[in-house]
Amino acid sequence: MNSVTPPVNTDGRRGRWDSHREQRRAELTAAAIEAIRQHGPEVGMEAIAAHAGVSKPVLYRYFSDKSELWLAVGQQAGTMVLEAMIPAVASVREERAAIAAAIDVYLTHIEADLNLYRFVVHQPDIARHRDVVADVVDTVASGLARIFGDRLRARGLDSGASLPWAYGVVGYVQSVGDWWLRQQQPISREALGEYLTTFLWGGVAGISRAADMPGGLAAQAEGWLQA
Repeated sequence: MNSVTPPVNTDGRRGRWDSHREQRRAELTAAAIEAIRQHGPEVGMEAIAAHAGVSKPVLYRYFSDKSELWLAVGQQAGTMVLEAMIPAVASVREERAAIAAAIDVYLTHIEADLNLYRFVVHQPDIARHRDVVADVVDTVASGLARIFGDRLRARGLDSGASLPWAYGVVGYVQSVGDWWLRQQQPISREALGEYLTTFLWGGVAGISRAADMPGGLAAQAEGWLQA
């Protein structure tokens, strides 16, 4: 009598391998960040592997090249900023204070983690298959947009503008912050944060005033179009 061999369930094994791979990539990314902090933004794969306690072939098993590792580091850097920004903004009620809190979190991170910032933002020698700076901006802006959206809806306003506003804020603060670091912090972080907050608050205050007009923001926008 012929016996039938039961099919091998490969889905379970594949799922376990994928889970293990993602966990291992996260561990190696964290080790890479620590190596960057210790050795500087020009750190090589060999030093990163040594810091992680693995050989270079093992490192390349999870990251095909330095560009892929660079991308993972950038994504994690953006997540770290966002994870600090959300509770800082949520802890204050006044709108100007919320803007100041978000700006201070970002400036504090790039000032304290200068090697990591330079590794992510200034790596022209790496062949980039994706723009990691854009990925970082996407991560932070999407989180900030959720905060803006919640606050707009709490006031009974249309939250459709939250995403473009968030990208505008992140791009503006990132650009000025990069200038600040390249010029070796010619003014204090507190002073820079206050300057940026004052500038951005002008826009937010204008939105608040428009919302209090008859017809709210929609009427204001229609007036601009007809002007």
